[in-house]
Amino acid sequence: MEFNDQIQRIKDKLSKAKKADRNLEVFGAKSHKYQLNDPATKEEVAAFEQKYGIELPSCYKAFILQVGNGGIAYEGAAAGPFYGIYPLGKHVDELIYSDAKECLKADCLVYPQMPDEYWRSLNENIDNDSDISDEDYELELGKIFGGILPIGSQGCSYLHGVVLNGPYRGRVINIDADRQKPQFTFEDNFLDWYERWLDEVISGELIGESPRWFGYVMGGSDIALSHAFVDAATVQQRADCLDGILNKKKVKEETIQMIEEQLLKDPGELKTKLLQILTKFDYKKAKPHLIELSNTDLLPVFQFIYWYAKDKSGEWLPLIAEHISSIENDETFTYCTYLLRATGTNFGHLLVPFTESDNESIRATAFYTLGKLKNKKELMETFIKGLGDHSTRVIVYTLQALIDVKDTRLLPHYKQLAERFPEEKDYVLSNLNQRLADYGLSNETILSTNEEGTKGRKVTGGRRKWYQIWK
Repeated sequence: MEFNDQIQRIKDKLSKAKKADRNLEVFGAKSHKYQLNDPATKEEVAAFEQKYGIELPSCYKAFILQVGNGGIAYEGAAAGPFYGIYPLGKHVDELIYSDAKECLKADCLVYPQMPDEYWRSLNENIDNDSDISDEDYELELGKIFGGILPIGSQGCSYLHGVVLNGPYRGRVINIDADRQKPQFTFEDNFLDWYERWLDEVISGELIGESPRWFGYVMGGSDIALSHAFVDAATVQQRADCLDGILNKKKVKEETIQMIEEQLLKDPGELKTKLLQILTKFDYKKAKPHLIELSNTDLLPVFQFIYWYAKDKSGEWLPLIAEHISSIENDETFTYCTYLLRATGTNFGHLLVPFTESDNESIRATAFYTLGKLKNKKELMETFIKGLGDHSTRVIVYTLQALIDVKDTRLLPHYKQLAERFPEEKDYVLSNLNQRLADYGLSNETILSTNEEGTKGRKVTGGRRKWYQIWK
């Protein structure tokens, strides 16, 4: 019978995977415990196919007929990637809410590496019609996800399915029920995908790691992926190989050497990806390349250091100080602040100028980050300016930055905010009241204060301002 040798390998590897993951550390293993129920019968499979007018792909059918059908996991799922493999017939309509029979028989319209524009075109009847009826919405979902049988949950709105019709029949596809663009796995069929999962459990690659990337990147050893990268015919194939290497826990020196060699001679669009891999696995070799890249693109430099070499962030303070004034992009600025915080130094002087940036997001991030400093009380004038900002977002971040700061100089500005926002807007009042609580005040009681103090209280000992009584 077709797939007999592979089916036997899978049965053997299931036992090995259970032994390799004795503590059930692989995502989902605590639920499925590597168990499967008895296989389905030919009669059960035939009845399912007749009910929906379909023929299951032979690779998937071989699994449920010879390995197992369901188990003890979530929704009775069998051992498998994420939350396992559904029993035959379970959650058939998980992607569609109309006539599942017609949808399963329909052509599968999605395909590997389809352009974003094509995916948007499949969804345009839903996305462009805010008054679409429930019936029409369900019909559109049936077209979008036609020809795909849901076979397991990945958590939240994510799941994996098997393609029933067309040139990609038998392939496994990662799907978001909320209609983010699907992504095909890299294996030729369901059994290859399932066996790869077992291989990565046995090798330890999935143990103790979140498997959200499983099936989303190319599989194989880092050495195999390195050779495939060198031999690849297209940029996309090369990028797929690099993504597979990047997701490894560790790589061999041979792979690092290949990455560095390619980095030196590849001026193309994959250079940044090559540098990301080198930073992850050999920061020392990556550092001179990061310095060079900082002259043209700071964002990936800050990202790679923060992701893979945060403990080295102090080494980058001189470079940050040199380049920070040129930052205009809010994402670049955000990662710059991440690195500055990781240094554990007093970096306030570098960020104060950004509290007056024309970019609202940059101003808000600057105030938020200044609020993490131990010496933030020395920046009172800067925070006072933030309390008067025209952006409610910046005001809220400034109020949050002032936690644990009790200074009477702030009270007149808190009162101005209470006057400016008589009603809640964008959480200004809720944050203001958190700061005022330190003084025994609220946005309402602070409005009743005057030169005589709060209502019912008098100031003694000279002509002090109303807020000085809390000094």
